[in-house]
Formats: sequence, C-alpha cells, structure tokens
Amino acid sequence: MSRNPLLENWATPYALPPFALVRAEHFLSAFAAALAEHRSEIDALAAATDAPTFNNTLSAFDRSGRLLARVRELFFNLAAAETSPALQKVELEIAPKLAEHNSAIYMNAALFARIKAIYSQADALGLSHEQQRLLDRVHLDFVRAGANLADAAKSRYAQVVARLAELTTQFSQNVLADEASYQLLLTNEADLAGLPAFLRNAAKEAAEARDIKDAHVITLSRSLLMPFLTFSERRDLREQALRAWLARGEHTGASDNRPIAVEILQLRLEQGNLHGYVTFADYALVDRMAGKPAAVQNLLSKVWEPAKQRALAELDAIKATALATGSTHAIEQWDWRFYAEKVRQTRYQLDDAETKPYFELNAMIGAMFDCAGKLFGLSFEEKMGVPMYHPDVRTFEVKDASGAVVGIFLSDNFARASKSGGAWMSAYRWQSRMSGSDVIPIIANHNNFAKAPAGEPTLLSLDDVRTLFHEFGHGLHGLLSNVTFERLSGTNVLQDYVELPSQLFEHWALESVVLDKHAKHFKTGASIPAVLRERIEAARLFNKGYETVQYTSSALVDMAVHAVTDYEEFDVVAFEKAELTRLGMPAAIPMNHRLTHFRHLFAGDSYAAGYYVYMWAEVLDADAFDAFVEAGDPFDATTAARLHRYVYSAGNTIEPRDGYAAFRGRAAKVEPMLRKKGLLEEA
Repeated sequence: MSRNPLLENWATPYALPPFALVRAEHFLSAFAAALAEHRSEIDALAAATDAPTFNNTLSAFDRSGRLLARVRELFFNLAAAETSPALQKVELEIAPKLAEHNSAIYMNAALFARIKAIYSQADALGLSHEQQRLLDRVHLDFVRAGANLADAAKSRYAQVVARLAELTTQFSQNVLADEASYQLLLTNEADLAGLPAFLRNAAKEAAEARDIKDAHVITLSRSLLMPFLTFSERRDLREQALRAWLARGEHTGASDNRPIAVEILQLRLEQGNLHGYVTFADYALVDRMAGKPAAVQNLLSKVWEPAKQRALAELDAIKATALATGSTHAIEQWDWRFYAEKVRQTRYQLDDAETKPYFELNAMIGAMFDCAGKLFGLSFEEKMGVPMYHPDVRTFEVKDASGAVVGIFLSDNFARASKSGGAWMSAYRWQSRMSGSDVIPIIANHNNFAKAPAGEPTLLSLDDVRTLFHEFGHGLHGLLSNVTFERLSGTNVLQDYVELPSQLFEHWALESVVLDKHAKHFKTGASIPAVLRERIEAARLFNKGYETVQYTSSALVDMAVHAVTDYEEFDVVAFEKAELTRLGMPAAIPMNHRLTHFRHLFAGDSYAAGYYVYMWAEVLDADAFDAFVEAGDPFDATTAARLHRYVYSAGNTIEPRDGYAAFRGRAAKVEPMLRKKGLLEEA
C-alpha cells in the first residue's frame, strides 16, 4: 500500500474518520506505526532528567498516544458495529499486542517512579481539584496494572493480561458468530400465527437482508426474538428460538465458549492473587463505589427474595390465563412472555400492537433531543451527505445554548448480521482540552432495532423506547463532558456510576409532557390518547418480578463465579445450574445472560464481578429523578443545572459519592428503587 488513510490528516467534516477510504488491511500497519509513536513518547517521558512535575509528567502522559487513540477507537467501533472476517482476523491479532503495549507502559519502572514522586508530595504542590483527581486516578491505574509488583510477578502479569485480551476477543466473536448464523425460517401462514403486522414486516425485512425469498426470518436480535416469544402462537417455534438464544456459545465446535470462559476465570483469579487478593471479585471491587463484594451482596439480597415472590405471583396469573385458553402444559421459559402478554392485554387492555404506532423511531429520536434541549440547552442538527461506515448511520451536529458546536453524535439504530447484538454507546473521540485547545467529542449510539421494510416506518415497543433513551443518556454523558484531561472525560468513571446518567435519562421517555408532544400516531398524527397513557402507567409494574429475577440472577451468578478460588476441572454450565438451584431460581424464568454468552463478563473486564452495577445505579437514578418530582417539574431548571454540573459534565473529576451528594444534597436512598420495582410495601 502506497498510502494509508489512517496515518494521514483526516480532512473530513469535524475530523471524522475517513470511512469511505478505510479498509481492513490498513489497520495492522497503522497500529504498528501508532504503537511505535506512543512507545517513543513514553520512553521520552520515562527518560526525562528534569524533576518530575504535574505538567511535564501527568499532563504529558494524558496527551500521549493521540495517533494510537485515533486508530484504536476507529478500529474497535468498526469491529463492533460493522465487522467482517477480515476485521475479525485483525482483531484477534491486535488484541494481545495492545495488551502487551499497555502492560509495558504501566509497568515502566522509570515512568512510575516519576509519577510516585509527584504523588508523594501532592499536598505541597497546590494542585487544582481536577489535577489532583487525575494524579490519583493515574497512580491507581499503574498500581492496578502491576507497577508495584516484583519483577517476576510483573512478567507473569503481562502474560496474563495479553492472554486475556486474546480470549475475550475470541469469546465475543464466538457469540456474534452464533447470533449471525441462526435464522428461524417462517415459510407459511401457520408459522406466522399470532404475529402482528409490525413483527411480520420486520421479519420480512430480516429475510430480504439475508437474500431469502418467499419467507420471513426470526434472528437472534432482541428486537425480533422477544416480540416473537411474546406473540407467536406456535409453541414449538417459540421453543426453538429461545433454545437457540440460550445456547449461544454452548455447543461443540469453533464457537464453543465453555473452555474459553474457564480459562478467562482462571487467569482473572491469578490476576487478583498477584495483587494479593483472595478472589478476582475482591480485586475488581476495590475500584468501584461498592468497595467490597459484601456491599454488592447486601444490595442484591434486598431485592432477590421480594422479586422472586412477586414473580411467583405473576406466574400464578400466567398459569390461570393458560388454563383459561385450554393449555394444560407446564409453563416453560418459552411460554412466559406469550402468556404474560395475554395477562397484560386482559388486565390493562394494553399490547404492543396498540402502543407501537405512537412510538415511531424518528419521532422518539426527536423526543430525546427535545428532552436534552429542555434539560441542558442542547440542539441537534442532522448533517446529510457525511460519509459513514453504513448507510443507516445518521450524523448530528450538537450545539449548546450559545450556538457553539460541542460535539458530534452518530445514531446507528438497526440490527444487521455484521453488528454485535445489544445496545451500547461508544466514542470515536473523547472531549478534552489537551494542549489548551478544545477537543469536541464524537459520540455514537448503537441499537439493534428491527428495521421496517423500505418505505415503512420503524415502530418501537416501550422497551425499545427505554433502550433508545438509555443509550442516549450515555451519549449525553460523553457529549456534555467538560473536563481538561481525557482520562477523566465523559463515561470514564467508576463502573457502578457509569449507568447513572443512562438509567436516569430513561425516566423522561414516558413523561406526560413528552408523550403529549411526541407520541403521535404514525399514520394519523393524532396524539396518544389519554386513556392509553393511563393504561401504560397502570401497567408500569407489570412483569417487574420476572424482569428483576432475570437481571438479579445474572448479577448473583456473576458475583459467585468470580468468588471461586479454584477453577481446576471447572464446568461453567454445571456451576451456573448449581448456583441457580441454590438461589431457588424459578424454573420458568431464564437468566438475562447465561455464562457462555455473557459478553458483559467475558468480552472484556469492565463488568466482570460488576453486572450488579445496573442495580447500584438504579438506586441512584430512582433517587435522582425524585429530585425533579419534588421540584414539581420534570424539567425544573435549577435541578437540571445541578444535574448538568455535577453528573453529566463532570466526568471523573469528582469522586462519585461527592458528585451525587452535590447534586442531590445528600446520599442516595434505596427506597425509591424498591418502590420503582414494586418491591417496597407502602405504609
């Protein structure tokens, strides 16, 4: 290759990646050049002979690796959102190299010595609050990466980290392979029995996207699978689809994740042991708000038994409904959603087929933008014709109340075979003020909604709407960031705090004033009827026991599997089964994520011994939204200003408990979360 666009200046709008020019074969040489440049920068920092200061060491360290960051963010965004066999091959090769590179940096004794020298005299340096925070975080990053270990332990630690990078990459690719290869063909009217028009349309679009003629297809995209389990009258097909969903990563062959998960667990235990901890969970929790596994267990235990009792009451209603329709079989995992929907329709006169016409995707994007404007003064202007990595991706320029551009937002909403499942936020560039200049962020939201056929609107379920708002909450955390140092920017906060901005933003999705303005029937333009809004509100706690048991069981199994002290001859499937039996898991409810496809845990380490963070953040988000309730206005300006300052724009410049207390005026209370889930007995 004579030219590599990844290594040139990006003369594109907003310095976006030159997507149209990038090929998989560009990345290995680009990574080689970027890694070499970063190594040179680090070597120069470590070899400096002048006395270490905050500016010549910490600030310089934060500024280093710009080319690598640019290439890395682009690559891993594409690997998740628009992958290919060629990109996956590069990913397997580059993951251990990046891990080795990071280990070499964080175990660089000379560089760490300079950082320790500054850390030891920090009280006398007159550092600003943000400078002190950066120093504390960088010092801890080095310690947790093994900088304080003896030389032999450092060497082994680097090997462990490199191997983990290979394994977690393979784990994720295996799940994607199982998801992409599965398709349930619906070839006649009997196969389609019970499916509403929106689901038939989405299944037809999925078939056409796979060049399948004269059929409909159900894939393992949640936006197809879950409605299928909810509406299909074909119990045999529901069973096939759910079994495929649950079996991801658990079959003999190239995509078998069972041995991979065990090796990851073994290496994580060794990682924790090298740091002096008995279990990986002990090690992981040190750098989270919870602090210790006991604090996590305390929270989860407050929810688990009440959630089970609520779920069993829901099961009684489901059994009664099944009997009333002439079904005498036991309620299995592929039956729950089907009969629960019938209970919902009977009890609340509410079903997706009635609500979805009022929740068209573009209208809901407008709703979330409107909420961001009312709360934080932001405006969003779509920019047409900006080259992207896929035609479905939309580009928005984000401005603050003064009209200044503060960020770029990429919206990628539809499922496709080349895209990882689930929903997530990512960044191509983080906000900072490195070298005294403003660097505006490029933030992306990725969803996996089932795309309607050409010319038809994409209609969202209530769960889809919440997901859309949830990921945009993460997006706002990145877009509103207002910090100096990239290490402290946006969502680079403690893992059990990162979900607060996202889960909190969900609350605005179904607020009356939002529905009145944005929930319009896609055909008639009529506002959502008051009676339908009332039914949505009345059904707010519907199936909460089921949902809470699904989530909490996954969080409990996560904590348990990372608290094991010996993984010799370990069987993840047998362990999961035994743990669920010990917990008294209702047989008719599947976990949110089984261990063999639990990407949160095994596609990286961010959520390892940390899936609980959604509930930890739910304590915060329920309590936080109560501040607006107490103010009497979901868009109260004073409350929103505090939220902006201390949560959405602060990044990691404030210790989370302090930031939350500054916003709320006190520590969070658990009762609002329990009430939100219907698990708190009202006085």
